[in-house]
Formats: sequence, C-alpha cells, structure tokens
Amino acid sequence: MSRELSLTEIFQLGYYWETKILLTAVRLDVFSVLDGKPKTARDVAARLGAHESPLNLLLNALVAMRLLSKEGEVYGNSSTAEKHLVRHSAHYIGHLLLLHDAEWNNWGKLEETIRSGKRSVDRHVFETDPELGGNVLAVLHRIGQQSGPEFAKRLQLNGPIRLLDLGGGAGTNAIAFSQVYPELTATVFDLPATLRLTEKTIKDAGLESRIALRAGDFNKDGLGGPYDVVLMSDILHYQTFDTNQALVKKVYDHLAPCGRLIIKDRFLDEAGTGPAWTTAFAVHILVNTQQGSCYKTAEAMQWMTKAGFVSVSELERTAVVQGMRPTR
Repeated sequence: MSRELSLTEIFQLGYYWETKILLTAVRLDVFSVLDGKPKTARDVAARLGAHESPLNLLLNALVAMRLLSKEGEVYGNSSTAEKHLVRHSAHYIGHLLLLHDAEWNNWGKLEETIRSGKRSVDRHVFETDPELGGNVLAVLHRIGQQSGPEFAKRLQLNGPIRLLDLGGGAGTNAIAFSQVYPELTATVFDLPATLRLTEKTIKDAGLESRIALRAGDFNKDGLGGPYDVVLMSDILHYQTFDTNQALVKKVYDHLAPCGRLIIKDRFLDEAGTGPAWTTAFAVHILVNTQQGSCYKTAEAMQWMTKAGFVSVSELERTAVVQGMRPTR
C-alpha cells in the first residue's frame, strides 16, 4: 500500500515556480551567454538586452537550483548546464524545454477544458512552428539512439526483413534496427517536412543504401510494401480511437503473410491510474492536441484483433503490443 503524501509534498506538487524559471532562462539563452567565461549580472543583461535588476533575481534562483554557480558577483554554468543547456553543445536539450514553454499557455486552460469538455487548441505546436518541431525531433533522435538498439534486440527478428517505420520521425528506430540486423532493409514513412531531417540522420549513419524514405500522410496515402514488420512508435496518442482503428487495419493490408505489427506507445494500465508518468502525459495530450488521447494496452490489442491480426500479445507492459497477420 502506498503511503499518504505529506503536506510539504502537496505544496511541492503545486509549485511551478522553478519550472518557469528554468524555461525562461532557456528561452533567454542565459546558459549560452555564460558559456566558457563566468560573467556578472550586468554583463549578462547587456548581452541579452535585459534589465539587470530582475535578471539578477533569476540568476540567483538558478544558483539555488544548482544550474549556475556564483563567486562574489560573478555567475557561471554548472557542469550539467554547460553540457545540456548551452545551445552549441552536442548534448543540448534546450529545444525540448522550449517546446514545453511553447505549451505553457495551453496548460493554463486546463480548468476551462475540464469544465467545458472542449479543447482549446486547433493544431499541435509542431504544425504552427515547424522549425521547433524539427529541432525537438533532433533532440529526441539523440536520446533515442541510446535505447533504440536494445529495443530492436528484444524483438528478435531474423533473416532479410522488410521494415516499415510508420511515422518514423528522424528515422531513429529504422537506423537502430538496421544496425542490429544486417539483413534488414527499412522504409521511413512521414510528412515531407519531417523527412528533410530524416534524410540527414540516415546519411550521417551511412545507411542510405538500406533505408528508403516515403513521404505522405499515413492516414490518407498508400504505404507501399508488402512489409514483414511494421513499427508504429509513439504516433497513436495524437489521433482518435476510430482513426487508429482504421490505420491498424490499413497496416494489416500492407503486411506480407506472417508479417508483424508492433505498436510501441505510452499506454495506460487497465484502471487508467498508471504508470504515473503516463497519467500526467494523458493530461498533456488533452490540453496540447486537438483530438489525441492516451489509450490502454487492451484498446490497442482490440484494434489488432478487429483488423484480423492473430497471436495478439503485450510484449512489454504498458509499452509494446504485437500482432501477426495470418498465413492466409
């Protein structure tokens, strides 16, 4: 049985102050200004075109948050900030934080959304700011490079596999699968604007001869094939239940006999109360998309069964489900 929250922990959950301080610092690009050489608040203000007095309060808060150091009146980056929050760093994750800041006003409409049942956004921020979307995908690609190969190995594929990475973004999974399985060839299907980044990441990986690109809207356009494996990774929570059902059926029609559909997503458990991070992500989807939702594993398996898949199973709890197209 889980313990009760203390009053202090309840207050901590309610404080968003430090979050907004960090997001504002990233938007101002404070950490890049401090890169390499510590500076006074006056120096930083001059570089940013900001007012020194309120900036000084922000910098002091960042010191308390252990993102900056302070010696006398001079501020410098912590090692973590230097690695992850300086814009030109190879490990920069600021674009992902800028995405969270771009969604800030949507979160402010949560009460209105709950009361009315109506969503406040018409389009996802990736549609309104494609440059930010591309930068975020690049960050996620770098993070996914660490986990992708292990995920590929857990699926235990064999032989000359034809893989479709549907809505494959930067091609992270297609690259990982190609590196793990030498006989595998892949196709990444995504929107034309996204594939400009995909083309670069595939070229950087030296896999142009094994990974093809196919541009289009996967709900409307042909997918090619037939394929031995179709991977749908983190795309279904942006769509409605019925749209996902139709897409799963469409994938079935593009699979070879005995082909596999693998859906990797952030699924809720049967009660809808876990995993904890996914329950919060479900609210995030509510306020930041026009029609998306977090689904339960059982619902994804229902889509597969209704489409005609057999041997439908949950490979990884609240994370991965699989179905097979029959021989005939």
